[in-house]
Amino acid sequence: MRLWRQPTLLINAALAVLAVAGGIWGYQIVKGEGTAAAAAGTAGQRTRYVAVTQGTVSQTVSASGSVASASTATANFGTAGTVTEILVKVGDVVTKGQTLAKVDPTTVQAQLDTAYANLNAAKAALTRANSAGADAATIASASAQVTSAQAAVTTAQAAVNGTVLAAPIAGTVTVVNGAVGSSSGSGSSNGGNGQNNSNSSSSSSSSGFIQLADLTKMQINAGFAEADATKLKAGQTANITWSALTSARATGKVATIAPTATTQNNVNTYAVVISLDSVPTGVRIGQSTTAVVTIAEAANVLRVPTAAVRTVGGQHFVQVVVNGQPQQRAVEVGVQGSQFVEITSGLTAGEQVAITTTTSSTTTNPNQFQFPGGGGGVFPGGGGGNNNGGGGNRGGN
Repeated sequence: MRLWRQPTLLINAALAVLAVAGGIWGYQIVKGEGTAAAAAGTAGQRTRYVAVTQGTVSQTVSASGSVASASTATANFGTAGTVTEILVKVGDVVTKGQTLAKVDPTTVQAQLDTAYANLNAAKAALTRANSAGADAATIASASAQVTSAQAAVTTAQAAVNGTVLAAPIAGTVTVVNGAVGSSSGSGSSNGGNGQNNSNSSSSSSSSGFIQLADLTKMQINAGFAEADATKLKAGQTANITWSALTSARATGKVATIAPTATTQNNVNTYAVVISLDSVPTGVRIGQSTTAVVTIAEAANVLRVPTAAVRTVGGQHFVQVVVNGQPQQRAVEVGVQGSQFVEITSGLTAGEQVAITTTTSSTTTNPNQFQFPGGGGGVFPGGGGGNNNGGGGNRGGN
């Protein structure tokens, strides 16, 4: 309290602080000029040396993709009619041949009964003609009637069978289109490699009344860039990671590569199917993935970091330390990966090669002080940062 009552003491203390800071500032200007100049002279590049090692070099290409079932099927009724029963729901696991749904068979059953009656009558007429010793023309006509009636029975029986929808494959129900009381549409049960992973009320004739997928056999559908696709071959190893499942990992192999490109925004991509060796827990159809395919690999070879190799006019060079001095040397390379490059000649294990990196900013002396108005400021009003006062940054850098 006594200090606040003596403003002269406060003013003198402040002046003393300014005087000391000014002295330090002046000293730093004189001392810092040489330091800053030295830092500026080396700013922009940094060199380190690493040994030539022996190991594996892998070259890879990658693309985003999504999970799909490797075995899917679309089931449609063979006979149009009113749906009377749907015996499964999305998510149910079914066996091949299991009944999935039914339509009203009344009309087609009546047609089948009539067809059988006509067949029996035709057979009886043929028997009478043979027993009566009818001429050849009469017998041939009666025989033709039997053949025609038999064909009608076959057609009518197929219509009756078409009122029951059976599973064409074993798998999981992924889509159920329609409902009890709606029209079934007509078509046939068939297998395929596509899938629709969402429920829909659209016509079953276009997307299938029920869709099935074998979730034990999964694959990755990926789109590779044109330049990368040219390096792919069936059987190459792929490593798969999941966007939503951070711990999920799987290996697989390139199964098929589309012969034609898909063009979007003037960019060509090629559809590639990758079969999975195993299916991680939690994987579902449609999940986003990244596929990394190994297109070349060399084991137990000499290698250096990729950043150590410079290529000029098709020739490859490295900086080698010889008697403590860097020396440029031409080398021949093999597999070129993202991390390492295979060296086939020009280097031996244990030699030191240089890696030079470029920095984006110069180095400043952290001990330099600036006063108000200096552009960076350590006190309020310095015009640079923010110290909850005049716009200065008390920390400077």
